[in-house]
Amino acid sequence: MTTVAARRPSPARVAAAWSVHLLTALGGVAGTAALVALHARELRGAALLMLAALAIDCVDGSLARAARVSEVLPWFDGRRLDDIVDFLNYVVVPAVFLVVAGSLTHAPFAALPVLASSYGFCQEQAKTDDDFFLGFPSYWNVVALYAWLFGTPPALATLLVVALAILVFVPLKYLYPSKMKVFWWTTNAGGALWLVVITLVVLVPERVAPFHLLGLSLLYPAYYIAGSLWLGGLARSRA
Repeated sequence: MTTVAARRPSPARVAAAWSVHLLTALGGVAGTAALVALHARELRGAALLMLAALAIDCVDGSLARAARVSEVLPWFDGRRLDDIVDFLNYVVVPAVFLVVAGSLTHAPFAALPVLASSYGFCQEQAKTDDDFFLGFPSYWNVVALYAWLFGTPPALATLLVVALAILVFVPLKYLYPSKMKVFWWTTNAGGALWLVVITLVVLVPERVAPFHLLGLSLLYPAYYIAGSLWLGGLARSRA
């Protein structure tokens, strides 16, 4: 009995683990609120909620590992919760955003991110053993935000959506920022800075326009793509 009691996590650890799961679930609340904002055609509000959900996703994985949630609450599948919330925020909300923002030539093209990412999320190796994403990692929220912020012509934005949907099926490995073994600080600090910059562009576009922050923000996606090609590249079959 003493051994069992000694192994039982403390109330503080249990509370910390549940707090991390609650934070992840709040990402789903943010995504739902973004859909409500899109129904009201409040694009700026929806964009800010999408960024809030992205901020939550950037930190909840690291917090989960720090709190050792899988050890404290082994019967609760935090990864499944994270996948559900991610599919909402990285796929469904951006697809609706693209339609409401008028970024696509025809609304049915919004089905492509949903269909492609349904495959991408369900691969056994969606996250590879060496900690990369396999195939384009469904950053449709980033695509939707840039298409809106740049006022990208619908024909060009639609072409980009088609190309990225195809890349979901191409076995290229993409950086998994929170689990990188090299350049961890550079990648994650750059991502945090990118998030702050895009939030300012959405929140106060007139004030930041003279600083060309929107254009400069593209440096981080360029770094991400270059880093993915360099460190990840084409995945080889396990066979």
